[in-house]
Amino acid sequence: MTLAYFSFGSNMGDRGQYLRGAVPVVTAGEPHRLSSVYRTSPWGGVEQDDFWNLVLEVSTTASPDELLVRAQAAEAAAERVRDERWGPRTLDVDIILMEGITVSTPDLEVPHPRMHERRFVLEPLAELRPDLVSPAAMAAADGIVMNLGTLESLH
Repeated sequence: MTLAYFSFGSNMGDRGQYLRGAVPVVTAGEPHRLSSVYRTSPWGGVEQDDFWNLVLEVSTTASPDELLVRAQAAEAAAERVRDERWGPRTLDVDIILMEGITVSTPDLEVPHPRMHERRFVLEPLAELRPDLVSPAAMAAADGIVMNLGTLESLH
């Protein structure tokens, strides 16, 4: 079993429903934990609504490519449209880290190359695994985040 970490984000429509719907697609019944949901400022300079973000930890036997297929299936189920880089989206699912695994292909890079720049990734990751996020990395990360509570508590 490998621990894999995903970043989920949504800033269109029923953000909670998109996030809730993605969890079973990505976990495929494997054991998992969820961070709290964080309201975060958009990243990348495009004017848009705030995001709801969380990190999912899954204990998996799947390969990185299989996990990428799950992430893409969750985005497709949420009718994700890729019109503008870093633009608004119903759902964004990224593999941010897999313990003991590094991947660098045209389709997938693990660990995620920009995860340490983004507070919306580091804050929920640190909630689940504080040992993976140094205080220096947290201090250097960009963005404003606010804990909204658990996914189950949000409507």
